[in-house]
Amino acid sequence: MAEAQLFVSQEEFICSICLHTLTDPVSLHCGHSFCLKCLSDCWDQSQVCSCPQCRHVFMLRPELKRNTLLNEVIKKLKKTAHSSPSSKNYAGPGDVECDFCTGKKFRAVKSCLTCLASFCQTHLQPHYEIAAWKGHKLVDPDRNLKEKLCEKHQKSLEMFCRTDKTCICMMCGMTEHDGHEKVELETEREGKKKQLGATLRGIRRRLEEKEKKLRETRKTVEEMKVS
Repeated sequence: MAEAQLFVSQEEFICSICLHTLTDPVSLHCGHSFCLKCLSDCWDQSQVCSCPQCRHVFMLRPELKRNTLLNEVIKKLKKTAHSSPSSKNYAGPGDVECDFCTGKKFRAVKSCLTCLASFCQTHLQPHYEIAAWKGHKLVDPDRNLKEKLCEKHQKSLEMFCRTDKTCICMMCGMTEHDGHEKVELETEREGKKKQLGATLRGIRRRLEEKEKKLRETRKTVEEMKVS
């Protein structure tokens, strides 16, 4: 049987006292875990032994023993993070964050117009592996996914109505825009891109012609000065 893949990261194993990845983790009866040293120091400085996270009070100071299983999980996560290039792909200013990362978020590599969410490389994998998700429409990371929805039908804007010059969803195309001239949004986008490219080339050509005339005029002036 193939091994199931569990999407977790180091950021999910943070000590709430030092705010770093757990070191020699110990788990209390209330379910919360801390670094052995952090919790010991905390209790040494307090007259009451309580959980620093949920404030559950222990009548007797529990004996702290390292959680062996949790410690091995964290070790493997650290090893995976150091060997994986994705460990350096944290989202920075201007990047689109992964909506499924917890703690410090990774940079999104794709946004899904069907899920209306953005995914890092790890959390994107189900879209390539799960049959029901393979048909979803993936695009480059986009922080304004809600703007891609039709306000009336809450469906993806997949078409362009050339009659009304507006983006519409499939439901709009079958109702109020029925009979209008419509094309796929991507087709209209490519057409506009080509028009813009042609316009820019025309502007550059005219600028080059003006610069050439300016050089010729300057040359003529210099020749007149010499003569």
